Amino acid sequence: MNKERSEFLKIENIVASGAIADTIDLDVISTTIENCELNKKRFPGAVYRIQNPKIAMLIFSSGKVVLTGVRSDAALKEGLEHLIMKMKGAGVQCYDEPRVKVTNMVCSYDMGNKINLNKVVMTLSLENIEYEPEQFPGLVYRIPDPKVVALLFSSGKIILTGGKNMDDVERGLEFLEQKIGSIM
Repeated sequence: MNKERSEFLKIENIVASGAIADTIDLDVISTTIENCELNKKRFPGAVYRIQNPKIAMLIFSSGKVVLTGVRSDAALKEGLEHLIMKMKGAGVQCYDEPRVKVTNMVCSYDMGNKINLNKVVMTLSLENIEYEPEQFPGLVYRIPDPKVVALLFSSGKIILTGGKNMDDVERGLEFLEQKIGSIM
């Protein structure tokens, strides 16, 4: 990927999930850890929010966690370390190595010029495209390898989702630019 393109590719959200312990007592952590909320009538897990880095964490009694709102790999590492520290402080026996992996990345990109979505539909193979402008203003393009979904808007803005790392996202964007570059 060229450097110029990667400078304009912006991470909007990283979602990571996995296990940090065999079991977690949600009643204990929700009363012990500040900003950790538990409402079993509304949601089966505890919700723990931190401000720096700004991350929302879903914590389940099975020991599994989901971290969302993350904006960088460094923030993910920092947020996970913070969570483990708080869990240990609340008496949870955490794994020495948390088994948490990135499950989805959402990135935005601006092509720098407008995209004629109707022309894209007419030019590309239809099995990978969904475009119903009456329902949604964007064109959905499913990239087979890497398995990334791109939302294209006539403004030239693109949202890429489904990648597990920046390499997936960058390869998806390169594939997309090769496909639609000649159309623009």
